[in-house]
Amino acid sequence: MDQARMQFAANLRRHRNRAGLSQEALADRCNLHRTEISLLERCKRSPRLETIVILARGLQLASPAELLDGIV
Repeated sequence: MDQARMQFAANLRRHRNRAGLSQEALADRCNLHRTEISLLERCKRSPRLETIVILARGLQLASPAELLDGIV
């Protein structure tokens, strides 16, 4: 499996859990489908840049780069 996708998935899950949000709650906050969050967290889909920005806003992160932490 692609290492970058695995790291993104772990970062997304960690930030979502830290925010105390379910996949569905995050999806609602971001105006995305819950399935999209699930696919991203299970490494079944790679996110588009726009999606990374939307997720970062929904998670109230200081920067979208926080979702890319550890990806080289």
